[in-house]
Amino acid sequence: MITKFQGQMTSSFYENIKYMDTTLPIHESFDIIRRSIKIADKQAVFYFIDGFTKDETLLKILDSLYKLKPDELPSDATLFAECFIPHAEIDIIQDYDEIIRDVLSGITCLFIEGYSFCFAIDCRTYPSRNVDEPEKDKSLRGSRDGFVETIVFNTALIRRRIRDPHLIMEITEGGQTSRTDIAICYMKDRVNQPLLEEIKNILKNMQVDDLRMNQQSLAEAMFRRKWFNPFPKFKFSERPDTAAACILEGKVVILVDNSPSAMILPTSVFDMVEEANDYYFPKITGIYLKFSRALISFGTVFLTPVFLLFMQNLELLPDIFSFVVVQDTVNIALFYQFLILELSIDGLRLAALNTPSMLSTPLSVIAGIVMGEFSVQSGWFNSEVMLYMAFVAVADYTQPNYELGYALKFMRLILLIMTACFNIIGFVIGCIIVACFLIFNRTITGRSYIKINKN
Repeated sequence: MITKFQGQMTSSFYENIKYMDTTLPIHESFDIIRRSIKIADKQAVFYFIDGFTKDETLLKILDSLYKLKPDELPSDATLFAECFIPHAEIDIIQDYDEIIRDVLSGITCLFIEGYSFCFAIDCRTYPSRNVDEPEKDKSLRGSRDGFVETIVFNTALIRRRIRDPHLIMEITEGGQTSRTDIAICYMKDRVNQPLLEEIKNILKNMQVDDLRMNQQSLAEAMFRRKWFNPFPKFKFSERPDTAAACILEGKVVILVDNSPSAMILPTSVFDMVEEANDYYFPKITGIYLKFSRALISFGTVFLTPVFLLFMQNLELLPDIFSFVVVQDTVNIALFYQFLILELSIDGLRLAALNTPSMLSTPLSVIAGIVMGEFSVQSGWFNSEVMLYMAFVAVADYTQPNYELGYALKFMRLILLIMTACFNIIGFVIGCIIVACFLIFNRTITGRSYIKINKN
């Protein structure tokens, strides 16, 4: 539940101002501005956040208000807002909780002596970056724009693509402390209504103090998944064209303020392996891309465990594949070589994330030479092991979802451990475990994880 500042405004201007001055940390926080002025011989006070308000717009409003004469002030607050405040987005509110929320959200709130209402003037602007193509979710022929951290910009990017009155964007908030804005986007005539109601109920009854990590915090609050199942329950996309396509398919898209991506529901494993390029090519090409991506993902899970299985049971290896047998001396057991390389590859990924861009290329070359050539010459690793792990490391990037990539990695580790410990029986048991992770996994709507969603 959201923390509420209970109560309605009183008829006394000074009591309302006293409440606002007491509730807001005006003297402690330099960015919360309280500006007192006189409008037609009446006392008036502005409350706004420095850095959120458009100075030019506020100056125009002040210039218009300063020109008012005492006999021009109407007794009706609605009439005053319509005739004397030159701005498009104005609300007349009386609830303290809504007023405090608006001020802290960047809306300018005006109190005028003689009116028992607050004038909420939405002349805010949030600091934001350019609408550039996302680094991860790129497309060869698609649009070059991407979501940013401002929720209003993100909804505009979707609305630009779907000019239909059935497109609904409901706004709510989450987090008792952060009170983060959350937008629910869907097509009214295409969405699965039970799914939509379930999502709304989850968001309404969500008990969370804050959404400090934006969408990830929201995802964890919406669905308390079992910790031992790594497969993702949500699909995230930084592309507005992907989000718009999913909305037109009848899905629900959730946007969170301060997050440059969209959360797409419902999601199955087949949705996870899709990317924008699949829709920008002819149908036969798109099918081929999906098939090749699925086949490569399958290979990343089973390539190294199958190789280890055959190396432990050379009699099972067909003669046609006899060339894959390790020819060099094995100083360290193959199983431990795979585990060390799995950890080393993750270490290189983490290092790449924290490496300055100007140094990433030379350091990557150095790391590749050291890991690839010198580690084999030193006897730590065999060349066959290095080859297969290099394929796995590169193939992980064929699908855009990070969480799915690590889920497949954990499945591969399970197969490696079971094969190393129990040989053929362990490999079979590991395959059954992997299948169970997929079959018995459930989405947020309770559907099977391997079922194609049809709305």
